[in-house]
This record gives sequence, C-alpha cells and structure tokens, in this order.
Amino acid sequence: MGDKQDWLNFEHLTANKQKDEVKPPSMYKVILNNDDYTPMEFVIDVLQKFFSYDIERATQLMLQVHYRGKAICGVYTAEVAETKVAHVNEYAKENEHPLLCTLEKA
Repeated sequence: MGDKQDWLNFEHLTANKQKDEVKPPSMYKVILNNDDYTPMEFVIDVLQKFFSYDIERATQLMLQVHYRGKAICGVYTAEVAETKVAHVNEYAKENEHPLLCTLEKA
C-alpha cells in the first residue's frame, strides 16, 4: 500500500467551490397616493384592514397622505408588497374610489 491514502482526501472537493452568498430579499415600499375624491374614512379603513394599523396610526397616515400627497404604509418583500398593492387597489375599485396604492424599491 502507498504512503498516502489520496482517496480519503476531500480537500479538492471544497477547495474550488465558491461560497454561495445569501443576499437578503429586495424590499419595497407600499405607498398610498392622495386624490381629491376618496373619503378620509375610507383611507383609514384601508390602513386598518390591509396594514393592521390601529385607529390612531391609521389617522396619522391618512393625514400624511392628505397633506403631503402620499404616505408609506409599510416596507415588504416583493411578493408581499405586490399582493398588498393589488388588494388595496381592488378594494378601492370595488368601492368606487380612485385611491391608488403603488410600490417602489426601498
């Protein structure tokens, strides 16, 4: 038998293998945009129903939408953000309001 047992040396299997880098998922801001027609109460309802805000925080965000033109409702992964945007826009349309929810990369 030989002096070395190369068949037991596994270093060559891992030496050339690059470490896979795990990157955090891209995050997206979900934004409510102001319009001149959607009632403030409906905006509060949306913030409570789809973003789980209490009445005080929902009111603060509604006022931000009203006075600043938009407000960030939350920051989520792409799939969650897209789903929230779709649900809010569908809900607004069903209730005949022009409220627009959008997303942008965080």
